[in-house]
Amino acid sequence: MQRRTTRTVQVGSVAIGSGHPIAVQSMLCAAPGDIDGNIAQAWALKEAGCDIVRLAIPTMEDIRLISAIKNEVDLPLVADIQFDYRLAIAAAEAGIDKIRINPGNIGPKEHVDRVVDAAKAHGAVIRVGVN
Repeated sequence: MQRRTTRTVQVGSVAIGSGHPIAVQSMLCAAPGDIDGNIAQAWALKEAGCDIVRLAIPTMEDIRLISAIKNEVDLPLVADIQFDYRLAIAAAEAGIDKIRINPGNIGPKEHVDRVVDAAKAHGAVIRVGVN
C-alpha cells in the first residue's frame, strides 16, 4: 500500500503522519467523573499497545481528568471537546497533548481563534473533526 506524503505532527511523544508508523488511538469510555476507572482503562489500553488515548471532556470539572491520567499513565492524551470552546482552552492549560474540536459546534470564529491561541501557547495540536 502506498501512503501519500503528509506533514509530521507531534502528539506528545508520538509522531504521526509522514512516514511514521500508524499510531493506534482509542477512546476511554468510563464516565469522565470516574477518575480511577479512566486511569484503569488508560493503563489497559497502554498494555494492549495503544499509542494515544482520547477522552471526553464534557464539563469544566472534567478537566481534572487530564492531570490525573497524565500523572499515572505515560501516553499522549486527546481531549474531545464539544460545544464549549472554554473547555478546549482549559484543556490546553491543563497540559493536554491534542485537542479535538468541531468548529461547526464550537461557536463563532473568535472562539476557534481563542482555542488556536491557547493550543499554540501550551504546545497542543488540534484535530478538526466534523460530525
